[in-house]
Order: sequence, then C-alpha cells, then structure tokens
Amino acid sequence: MSIDTLQRFLLDDLDIRGAVVRLGPVWQEITARRHYPAPANALLGEMCATALFIADALKHPGRITFQLRGDGPVSLLVVDCDERLNLRAMAHAVADTAPAPMPELLGGGQLLLSLDVPNMRQPWQSVVPMQGDNIAEVFEHYLGLSEQLPSRLFLAASPEGAAGLFLQKLPNADARDADGWNRITGLAATVTADELLALPADELLTRLFHEETVRVFDARKVLHDCPEDWDKVRTMLRSLGRQEVEAVLREHGEVLIRDDLANRDYRFDAAAVEALFSEAPPTLH
Repeated sequence: MSIDTLQRFLLDDLDIRGAVVRLGPVWQEITARRHYPAPANALLGEMCATALFIADALKHPGRITFQLRGDGPVSLLVVDCDERLNLRAMAHAVADTAPAPMPELLGGGQLLLSLDVPNMRQPWQSVVPMQGDNIAEVFEHYLGLSEQLPSRLFLAASPEGAAGLFLQKLPNADARDADGWNRITGLAATVTADELLALPADELLTRLFHEETVRVFDARKVLHDCPEDWDKVRTMLRSLGRQEVEAVLREHGEVLIRDDLANRDYRFDAAAVEALFSEAPPTLH
C-alpha cells in the first residue's frame, strides 16, 4: 500500500469490517504554509483520516463536510471530502496554543455535518453534541448514532503524515463469534502511533491480527485536487462593486482573497482591479 491511500479490509470469519488510511504528501499539501500550532495540526490530521473513512461510504457523487466548533484556543476544525476521496481541510487556532486535552483545546462545542449531493435542493445538515475526550471518541459517538453499528477508531498525526485504523462491527458478528469484537478491538488497541504512520496496510493488519483471516481490498487513492478558480473569485469581487474593492486596494495595496479550504490565495494589484471592472463580465445563458 502506498501513501495517500485508503484500503478496506474484512475479517471474514468474524463479520467485522475496517479500513486503513495513510497520508503523506496530501497531508503536507493541506498544511503547507499554514503554520498551525502543533496541537491544532494533530487534531486536524486525525480528523482528516476519520473523514476519509466516512466519505469512502458515499455511493453517489457528493461532498461531506465535518466541522468541530468550540470556544477554546482551537476554535474551528473543518474537513471536506467528496466521493473521489478528494480531501480539503482547515483550522482556526490561537498561534501559541499549548498542548492540552482535546476538550480544553476545543472548549464546549458541537460537531456539524453537511452532506451536499447534486440532486438535493439544499445540503442536508445535522448537529451532534461533541462527546468524547479525543477525535476518535467524538466520531465513534457520531457513528454509533448515525449508523447504529459499534465502531472504533485509532488515529495518529505528525507534521509529515496522518493515519488511522477503522473497525466496525456488522450485525451478524456476535452470531459468528461472541467474543470476536472484543478480541479484535483489544488487539487493535495495542497499535502505536508510529505503526499507524509508518506501516503499509498489509503489514499493519498482519501484525495486529496474525491469527485471523483478513481479506484486503484494492487501495483507493486520496487526492488534494483544488485547482484555481479565478473566474469564481472575479465574479465575487464584481458583486461587491468597484467602490468597495478599490477601497480595500487603497488601504492594503492589494486585494487578497483567501480560500482556506483549498489553501490558496488570490491576489489583485491595481492593474488587475482596473482590468476586473473594465472588461465585460461573462454572459449568463
């Protein structure tokens, strides 16, 4: 298994399914030039791995967005992923945020979910109380409510990568082996952060479940494909009006539009602003 992939697996004899995610270059692109404090970076990386497990279940084109909002020094974590596993993410955090337990970092908050698919008139949204002492527990609680299937998450993140192991108990698991779920989750709980971040899926699963029959499926590639969209930004600036845009230009010497999720800046100098309002806007048909 290469890096920047999600790979599903099934414990055939136990009716337990799961997946392994390992991120490297994609994670580094997401965090490039952002300089998040280490505690926020770690939370965001763990949330990225978790969102991929959930987005992998999307059967039709669509985009799922998770937001953790609170009143602590890490006030916002957003992860956005579509059915192709095209991942975007961002955080808002106080620059000198010190290491602390997650509830202290986020403060009292909520988990917001938004699902946007082409045939829906508007995105479906849900708000879930944030319950748990870490990202894994928050999403285990969410999955228990939404899918009504016991789930476990084991997550890790560093400046170089993010990774996770996901397990879910299927309805017939107890009939197949009454102790199977407890045995497998106990074995999974021995995994270390270094193992999650470094080991390919097949090696990780063999190390953890060497006495079980594990069927591993083809890996899916994770993307960070966020092309520039200058037309969209120009249309937005035109909607603000020339007077307001030129006022920003006079104050700052340029007009800067920041796309946080895509980790991209759009800059307009005086010549670009003049061209923006001199050229005819595109005709809508």
